[in-house]
Amino acid sequence: MSLENLELFEVFVRSSRGLDHKHVGSLHAEDHAHAVDYARDCYTRRSEGVSIWVVKSSDISSSQEDDAPEFFDPSDDKPYRHATYYPLPKEIDNM
Repeated sequence: MSLENLELFEVFVRSSRGLDHKHVGSLHAEDHAHAVDYARDCYTRRSEGVSIWVVKSSDISSSQEDDAPEFFDPSDDKPYRHATYYPLPKEIDNM
């Protein structure tokens, strides 16, 4: 099968229970099932993971780093969303 017929997948691996999945790389595969198998073979050869996610690269949407000031700006005018906005009782000395 030629590379033109393969889809690009992003691979995320969770290294142990309770941790987050981390992006570890990309690979080309025919479908999701093959992508999981290839990801296992490529990224967990030494039992580094307990779970694998594969996602078609074309299905991922994200903000752009250059747009961060405008994209995240609306939260700056809402101080009540930050824990520092609320006063702590004297009984709570460490939070």
